[in-house]
Amino acid sequence: MSETLTAPEADEPTKAIDTLRSSGSLHFELVAALRDYIVEGNLADGARIPERTLCEHFDISRTPLREALKVLAAEGLIELLPNRGARVRALGPDDVRELFDVMGGLEALAGRLACERITDAEFAAIEATHHEMYRFYLTRDIHGYFRCNQDIHQMIVDAAGNATLTATYAGIAGRIRRVRYSANLSKDRDRLSEAMREHEAILDALRRRAGAELSDIMFAHLRNKLKAAQPQG
Repeated sequence: MSETLTAPEADEPTKAIDTLRSSGSLHFELVAALRDYIVEGNLADGARIPERTLCEHFDISRTPLREALKVLAAEGLIELLPNRGARVRALGPDDVRELFDVMGGLEALAGRLACERITDAEFAAIEATHHEMYRFYLTRDIHGYFRCNQDIHQMIVDAAGNATLTATYAGIAGRIRRVRYSANLSKDRDRLSEAMREHEAILDALRRRAGAELSDIMFAHLRNKLKAAQPQG
């Protein structure tokens, strides 16, 4: 009898992730690699997850693959189908617009709170990651750039020191990760250069602990990302 995946509770993404992590059954390098594989567009929106192909691609058995898929489902990147495997979560234009509005509000709040609570050590870590991201930007290494970019956003949320904000953010971040990545590939404008300039402004406001200013910058940053991802929307 084939093993089936069980979907985590939709309103408990972080709890599902923590449970899987604490079980010791997860290979985190596989989760990261599989996440990148999906985010970077190797599977279309709504496509079924080809377990056999992925097992061959990553040279693994189905058990660790399915454990990794459970984590990505908890993040909102994929959907688990009862007795039918999994598929990449598809989002319509209205879904994306609404999610980006909410994410913009969350990141605006995170920026304001981070300016009140961030430590010098936390700021130094963000600054170091920003410089690493800039090096990837110069070489147009989208994979490295995006990894650092997402790390910076997460570190700002962490620096806000609000557990409810962190959990809410985690519940949405995975669902729009593919859209955020694809926005960097926009052919209508050099979104990568625009985003880099916006991140310079983010770092400067955070350095000065200018909460209201950073809040506005973060919200506008998400709006600009949405415009790049949906230029016809």
